[in-house]
Formats: sequence, structure tokens, C-alpha cells
Amino acid sequence: MDFTSFEADRSLDASVSATGETELFTIGDLAREFDITLRALRFYEDKGLLSPRREGLTRLYSAAERARLAIILKGKKLGFTLAEIKSMVALREGGPVPAGGLALTREKCVEQLGLLEQQKREVEEAIGELRQMIAAFPVRAAA
Repeated sequence: MDFTSFEADRSLDASVSATGETELFTIGDLAREFDITLRALRFYEDKGLLSPRREGLTRLYSAAERARLAIILKGKKLGFTLAEIKSMVALREGGPVPAGGLALTREKCVEQLGLLEQQKREVEEAIGELRQMIAAFPVRAAA
């Protein structure tokens, strides 16, 4: 499966400074950039999805870790499980599917798309019902 269309494309891997050194990011940098909590980043680290370098108590993330986080968040947004997200990361990075992990297949993606489309229909129905309820209330003049 090709993940080059993801926002987490290979250009994120290429964050290199003018001196040729790989750019590093703190946990705060990534939290701000991706609008997530520090706790969420620590959670992904605890689950083995991220492996920042440590300097004392400071976590330092490479450009590759930053790109990996983008994939993790995309997978989460699409409703995939952590095991499926691990497979997404492994596929993108050219590694093997993690032991005990689920192979991410085209069929699984089609299944997830169907689930999201069903949820969308249900939300649209709920919105329609709420609009009908609102329209049934009498309009009050502003005092």
C-alpha cells in the first residue's frame, strides 16, 4: 500500500538543517505542531509507536519520528486501531508487520471506509432531526 498521498509524506523525513544535521524536535514542538497533548505523545511512546532520543529528561524527536507521528495521527483520524496503525507505519517504513499485528489490507481500508460512510449517514440523519426540532420551536422576539 502506498502512503505517499498522506500528509505525512516523505518530505517530513527530509528536515535537515543548513549544516547537514538532522533537525530535532522537542515533545512540546510536536505537541504544538500537531495540536495534541504531551500525554498523547507519551502514550504513543509507551505503545512503541514512537521512540524519541533522550537527553536527560528531554525527549528529542527526529524528522523520521515526526513523519511517523503524522502517520499515527492520520491512522487515528481514519479510525484504525493501534495495531493497524503499527502496520501502516511498518508498511511506510518498509519494515515487517509487527508480531501480533494485523496486516493492513485494501479490504480493511474498504471496510473502514464503509464504516465511516455509515457513521456519516447517521450523523446527517441526526442533524436533520435536530433541525426539524428547532424549526418546531416558536421563534421568540429579542427583548
